[in-house]
Amino acid sequence: MKDRRVTIVGGAGFIGRHIVKRLAAKGAVIAVASPHAIRAGFLRPMGDVGQIATVDADIADESLLAQLIAGSDAVICAAGILAPRGANNFARVHRQGPALLARLAKTAGVERFVHFSAIGADPNSASVYARSKAAGEAAVLAAFPAATILRPSLVFGPEDDLFNRFAVLARYLPALPLIGGGETRFQPVFVGDVADAAVAALDRPGAAGKIFELGGPQILTFRQLMELLLRETGRRRALVPVPAELAAFGAYFLEFLPHPPLTRDQIKLLQIDNVVAAGMPGLDALGIAPTALELVLPSYLDRFRRGGRFAPVNAAAGR
Repeated sequence: MKDRRVTIVGGAGFIGRHIVKRLAAKGAVIAVASPHAIRAGFLRPMGDVGQIATVDADIADESLLAQLIAGSDAVICAAGILAPRGANNFARVHRQGPALLARLAKTAGVERFVHFSAIGADPNSASVYARSKAAGEAAVLAAFPAATILRPSLVFGPEDDLFNRFAVLARYLPALPLIGGGETRFQPVFVGDVADAAVAALDRPGAAGKIFELGGPQILTFRQLMELLLRETGRRRALVPVPAELAAFGAYFLEFLPHPPLTRDQIKLLQIDNVVAAGMPGLDALGIAPTALELVLPSYLDRFRRGGRFAPVNAAAGR
């Protein structure tokens, strides 16, 4: 990887920043395309002077992206959204943008292309998110057949959305909702392992043209995830099943907020198991041993304990 030139779109995001850190440690020269490059400035100290460049570039800016990709040895598309916002809808970010990047990479003679999708990507899904992810995969492989597709399950880590969001709710609410009963199964995967998978996909010729589903060592229901969260934060809260139809009614109004905490499309996703399919290659095929959830959660959920991160769990229990 040393001195290889890598262009990464979405490098300032939750997963992307961990990929940038690992590529920099291996000596790669990295260009990070971001719609707000000034906000991605925190990435530069991860490498030597001049090793990491951040560039203002929209995922649909064909001219600028072509310039960035020219001369690159590899391209990583880690762009993604959980809910539409303004011009950034699912089709634009998950299908049109990746298709453009794959076409530009093929034209520029790029050796490797890694694209992030998600477990559950399905052209026939009830979820627009899942359908757009499937469309993105198809578009990328059509333009760059040797691309590697990575499909993570629920990704956890210090900057994650799920555990941090519900830990905040547990501070102020007497109960946490279990949409659809909380029996949907997930296979949480550590963001560091996902980043390692992206780097391994660039290094391993055998990963070209393949799809990998990335899951951790445990399969847990949503209820079990919430129970684990409460245990780590030392809080006692009721877990209340909420019918999906009722949750969807409430989400309709939440979608009018600038940053909706829940959408109707996400409720559809929360009713579909999100685990590695039987027979699909995963982290082990890329030489990565998955990290257990319990080993990482305490490192960032402890700050949600009453009394702060240095308060013992038992002392905070019941608050």
